Amino acid sequence: MDVTGLTIPHSYVVTPKVHSDDRGDFWEWYKFDQLSEHVGHPLSLRQANASVSKRGVFRGIHFAELHPGQAKYVTCPFGEVLDIVVDIRVGSPTFGQVETVLLNDKNRKAVYLAEGLGHGFIAFKDNSVVNYLVSGVYNPEREHGVNPFDPVLGLTDIEGIEISLSPKDAEAPSLHEAMKIGLLPTWEESLARYEQLSIERGSL
Repeated sequence: MDVTGLTIPHSYVVTPKVHSDDRGDFWEWYKFDQLSEHVGHPLSLRQANASVSKRGVFRGIHFAELHPGQAKYVTCPFGEVLDIVVDIRVGSPTFGQVETVLLNDKNRKAVYLAEGLGHGFIAFKDNSVVNYLVSGVYNPEREHGVNPFDPVLGLTDIEGIEISLSPKDAEAPSLHEAMKIGLLPTWEESLARYEQLSIERGSL
């Protein structure tokens, strides 16, 4: 398993080694120890989610409030999606930056993103399945979103795809509107949270 950091700090793409023969494929799609070596602490699994999406469905951009937030480990076991990480941490050197990774049932890749980062994906094929391992139980009062059609993000024109959004996502504030009303985490808060998680790991 290869774990490679993305341009946005505290986000990674994971590429497993797929063993194939005439029976099919086998791969280790999550290894807590190897991921922990790169992240600095283990993913504390609290919930596992799955979604099935038609082609063109855009889910996101979502994030949870910090302390705690919700780190995610995302993979696509069937179909194909463009996974999207957005740095929404005010004061981050990559604030507002977007990183995308193609996840599908051929490359078997996964994406890890730390607490404090925004996440979404666009389904490129019908019936695309996305599985998420997450570090926090879903709490609707602490969940927020950024409008994926915010021009700052540059996600409004995906060639050949007619995008479909939920009403909630379509009505979400822009990145700068969310910043003005205090919805976004800060870079300092995020670093403090990561340090706390690393200290907790050391005490185990």
